[in-house]
Amino acid sequence: MTELVPALLGSPRFLIEPARTRTDYYRLRRKVFVDEQKLFATSDLDDRDDDSRTIVLEARSPDGKLLGGVRLGPATDGPDIGWWQGGRLVVDPAVRGAQRIGPALIHAACAAAEQAGALRFDATVQLRFRRMFERLGWEAVRAVTVAGRPHHLMRWPIGRIAALAAATKHPLGGLLDGLAPGGAGFVGDDGAPVPGTDLIAACDAILPSMVERDPDWAGWCAVLVNVNDLAAMGATPVGLLNSVGARDAGHAARILGGLKRAADAYGIPVLGGHTQLGVPAALSATALGRAANPVPGGGGRPGHRVRLTADLGGGWRPGYQGRQWDSTSRRTGAELRQMQGYVAATRPAAAKDVSMAGIVGTLGMLTEASGCGAVLDVAAVPRPAAATVGDWLTCFPGFAMLTTDAPGAAANARASSGPATAAADSAASTSPGAASSGPAVGANCGELVAGAGVRLRWPDGELTIALTSGVTGMGTAA
Repeated sequence: MTELVPALLGSPRFLIEPARTRTDYYRLRRKVFVDEQKLFATSDLDDRDDDSRTIVLEARSPDGKLLGGVRLGPATDGPDIGWWQGGRLVVDPAVRGAQRIGPALIHAACAAAEQAGALRFDATVQLRFRRMFERLGWEAVRAVTVAGRPHHLMRWPIGRIAALAAATKHPLGGLLDGLAPGGAGFVGDDGAPVPGTDLIAACDAILPSMVERDPDWAGWCAVLVNVNDLAAMGATPVGLLNSVGARDAGHAARILGGLKRAADAYGIPVLGGHTQLGVPAALSATALGRAANPVPGGGGRPGHRVRLTADLGGGWRPGYQGRQWDSTSRRTGAELRQMQGYVAATRPAAAKDVSMAGIVGTLGMLTEASGCGAVLDVAAVPRPAAATVGDWLTCFPGFAMLTTDAPGAAANARASSGPATAAADSAASTSPGAASSGPAVGANCGELVAGAGVRLRWPDGELTIALTSGVTGMGTAA
């Protein structure tokens, strides 16, 4: 049966895969860039070839002959910050143009960069190839000169952040039209002030697939996401209600076991709820907290600094690589409660806990509610070494708070609060002016600006667009 495959589909003309050895690739580069095009006098090798992180992709014929190649890798020395660069695209003159080897290598390089977690992918191409790159979907940035010849800086548009926001948050504005959840001043917040009281209510549901395959973790997360919602508004938790659906008593016990462990760790009593057996997996929880003056998610203004405070401990939850970071299940109750009190202690102008929309998507929700835009300094974002930038900026990070305030506001608030608050300063904080948040690490990593959406700022000063406008369509929290 297998012999029919080549007859039906045709034998492959070439195969693209990572280079096992770069000898042939370097030889072909010399033949084209030095001997044929005379771009370089003796050699086109440079420091990117010496970087151990550089990837070389090769196109070879079925008999193993090298037809072309391309390299890609981090554009800067030091930690990989998600800025990658492609280059040294080369095709053997004997097969140039006939099999579209160059475009295939370009597509493969784009896929490899995104797979590696890149959020910016650039290439400097000879001017005569600009149109080809544009036809392949690349954006022209500006003219540059390389080796005395005209080139053009091109950029591959990576839409990972926008796609996540579209999938998780964009429909909300239409779906919730007329409900105004949260009430005046708190539209877009994850918690809602109960009118006429100091109570804050928050409610979250857990994905049924997660409840089915990882019930203990689902139970833990039902508490985690709700206490995060309360913490973002500076509220102290007072009680939790839950609703559980399970196929049998054993499955329900595992869900409730995780929920009870988390409730004990966070110090929030389970007040009651509902449990139903013999049904598909389902889990939701409602938390209540108290805050006399809740911190809004829409309190940001242009000129405010953006700060991320996150727990970088732990690692990826098994089965959720690149999507769910788990530090909280390994923390003591004291550590968890200290982190949960961060917003209440610092009283920023605006705060939001990072949700399934990721760090950038959540920042987009904060700016939407605040009626402005934001610039995020990618290299300044606190990040665990085990996570790529692409994964970290788009995952659910366990505990992470985005806060904004006027420059110096935290220091001024601390000074006016007396020695008790001053004693809580974190010696490990990456920037001054913040109260201790326990094992979490905080850093100023951007600012709010006029306009809308979120742009990423890179060490070379370049800005790339992550979100062009509001995330939810719910508008400002007037």
